[in-house]
Amino acid sequence: MNSGAFANSTIALLQESATLSPTQIEITVPNSTTVWNVPQPAELIWNTKNIPDHKTIQFYLVKDDVVIQELGVFENNHFAKNIALNKSLETGNNYRVMGIELFPDDPKTIAKYATPFFTINAMKRPERMVKNETPKKTTVRNTFDGRSISYVSQLEVNSETISINIWDHGRKDGDIVSIYLNGEAIVYKYFLTYHKKGFELKLDSSKANDLFLYAHNLGKYPPNTVSIEITDGTVSENIVLNSDLKSCEAVLINVKE
Repeated sequence: MNSGAFANSTIALLQESATLSPTQIEITVPNSTTVWNVPQPAELIWNTKNIPDHKTIQFYLVKDDVVIQELGVFENNHFAKNIALNKSLETGNNYRVMGIELFPDDPKTIAKYATPFFTINAMKRPERMVKNETPKKTTVRNTFDGRSISYVSQLEVNSETISINIWDHGRKDGDIVSIYLNGEAIVYKYFLTYHKKGFELKLDSSKANDLFLYAHNLGKYPPNTVSIEITDGTVSENIVLNSDLKSCEAVLINVKE
């Protein structure tokens, strides 16, 4: 390419960059009339301008101008449902959601938006699954496939048959996981998304059942993290498990006698 052609190409690129249209985000839900009831899941609805659908937007829950929860990173499909809210959130009318465009084509025009203040009610939950400090059998699995297992919670359910839903917690970054119950894979090499995937499980009522997360990769943002909703037909419990290539987090589940 001669110098004249190179100069013309450079000018064209500069002109294209200079004419990039500014990007915009507008969050329509939540708004000033919205009430989020904890522990019910929340939803987001938004509109954008000049942001392609394949781009991603990160959302935060803000209280008194302090970020208190990362709600997630979502592709620009203009809505997100079944967002798990922290159970520690307090009742108040001073909450806002902030949205920020990720990886913009023009870093000088990053789209941002903060909603008006809205209300969160911390509702009193029905009698929850009881955390049992003493498992029925004290012998639990401490390793699997050369990885250490740490137990982050113990639950007591009312039925041998339970339902679980799993989905990606936080950023969608290519996590591939397996979920094991008592050493048997109930989900194998599953690519996590923000959409819930449901299963029905049969527990062993004679012992503490171990449910653990096994990571097959680290995704873009380690460690692998999965949200799990456990339902026994009466009440439900949401837990979050993390796993990397050396360790797994687990929960023990006992069937109430």
